[in-house]
Formats: sequence, C-alpha cells, structure tokens
Amino acid sequence: MNYLHTMIRVTDPDATIAFFELLGLKEVRRMENKAGRFTLIFLATPEDMNGPGERAKAEVELTYNWPPEDGSAAEVYTGGRNFGHLAYRVDDIYATCQRLMDGGVTINRPPRDGNMAFVKTPDGISIELLQAGDALAPVEPWASMPNTGTW
Repeated sequence: MNYLHTMIRVTDPDATIAFFELLGLKEVRRMENKAGRFTLIFLATPEDMNGPGERAKAEVELTYNWPPEDGSAAEVYTGGRNFGHLAYRVDDIYATCQRLMDGGVTINRPPRDGNMAFVKTPDGISIELLQAGDALAPVEPWASMPNTGTW
C-alpha cells in the first residue's frame, strides 16, 4: 500500500496555491470537470515529484467546487481544525517560518523550541512544520513569540 494524497476543499484556489508555494510545494497537475463543476489541483514537494504531469509520490489535492450556475452563494467550509493537520518536514524551520511571515502568513504556533510550528491555509487547514533532524537552538524572535489564534 502507498500513500497517495490528502484532499482539502478550498474556496480560493489561487490564495491556497500561493500559500503552499510559500511552503515549497509546486503544482503537479490539474483536472477540470465541467460537468461536475469542480477543479482538482495536485501539489507536491520537489523531492516527491516524478515529472511534469505525473502523479507525485505524495500530494496535496485541492478541490475547488465551482459556484452554482444559478448565481446562488458558493459553498463555505468551516471546521478546518476538525480535519486535523498536514505535516511537512523542513530543512530550516526558522527560515521557513520567516518566508511564510514575509508572505503574509500568521505563525499560529511559533517554533519556540526550534522543532515545531503551526500555520493555517487560507481556508483554516492547520499545517504542522517539523524541523528535519535535531531541533535547532532556540533563537529570537521565535523563542519569545506568543501563540496567535488556534492551530
């Protein structure tokens, strides 16, 4: 058995793709279903990619359900914490968190311990970031940064 992907529903594909690109993921492939009125966008880390348009070793599937044709309100997704979280190992947790902050992302649980942080996608899905190898030595501003919101 092989892990393939995790699917999350999104309300703004462009904002969600931009978020995951800040983490280092890239779009692998995309499928649009006009009859079903949805778009599937698959993202992966460069290390997991096999080639352009090919299924990666592990992917995040973004599902965007198009607004109704009758003009009624689009679906709204709540309860991102009920999903749990996605987790990614990163080479430098401080550099990753700084890149995310510079991109306008709130660090909900800063990497005070040099090992773990949490952020959220634009739709409220929690993302856990874990330092590869041993934890980094605690440094400022991370060591004294308070939590923001939930994760």
